[in-house]
Amino acid sequence: MKRLLALAFVATTLPLLIASAAEPVSIRTKTAGELAEACGANPREPAADAKLNFCYGFAQGAIDVELQHAGDKRPFCFPNPAPKRTATMGEFVGWVRSMPDRREMPSTEGLFRFLAERFPCK
Repeated sequence: MKRLLALAFVATTLPLLIASAAEPVSIRTKTAGELAEACGANPREPAADAKLNFCYGFAQGAIDVELQHAGDKRPFCFPNPAPKRTATMGEFVGWVRSMPDRREMPSTEGLFRFLAERFPCK
């Protein structure tokens, strides 16, 4: 009987879980403000995992491309050991939110300006 109840529970809830997981998420990151909104998603809100994962992936990809093409003239230099990505992107969110004009910058320009201020090359 317990097995039958468990199977009935799975049969009725699994489609609901799959349907809710398949909800499309729209994430825009054209501006630094939009990127900060994705990076500052409340972990308890719907689609927070998607927004945070997108944020970290976007930032990592942008940083990798920038540093690959920078040569000896790096715009920012991470210390060794490098800071945690979650902490750095949390600081980025605060940096964007602290001055309204930063919200309208292109996302990569805002990210790189923040990183240059936070992690200048010496």
